[in-house]
Amino acid sequence: MKTDKIRLFLVDDDAVFLKSLEIEFLQRADFIIETFSKGELCIENLSHNPDVVILDYHLDGIDKFAMNGMETLDKIKNINPDIPVVMLSSQDKIDVAINCMHHRAFDYVVKSETAFIRLQKIITSIFSYKKMEKELNWYMERA
Repeated sequence: MKTDKIRLFLVDDDAVFLKSLEIEFLQRADFIIETFSKGELCIENLSHNPDVVILDYHLDGIDKFAMNGMETLDKIKNINPDIPVVMLSSQDKIDVAINCMHHRAFDYVVKSETAFIRLQKIITSIFSYKKMEKELNWYMERA
């Protein structure tokens, strides 16, 4: 059965933040959400074909030996470079954001009181971009 719901992966080792983010998304839109406390779990479940991954930058609060967000980002992009990954961090440093973009993150969001609103706007822009890309491909095939 095909669904038009957006499949969203939320990956963060902060259980309270992860749950609050999940609740915010479920209250505001009709998403299919899977949450993971470790990057390894996210990678193991990529076969579920997420439309977007929101990924914490550190990921070492529970398990000091767990993959960090950058390692997880690199693995996701090696498995499927088309999955948009939005990095999320409490670090408000431009060099961290730039590094994430160099590793092919779609965007970088600082954890703050406006983070959820920013994430909503980014997801909207991802799907606007995908729609334009499909339309362009459709026109190119007929040209």
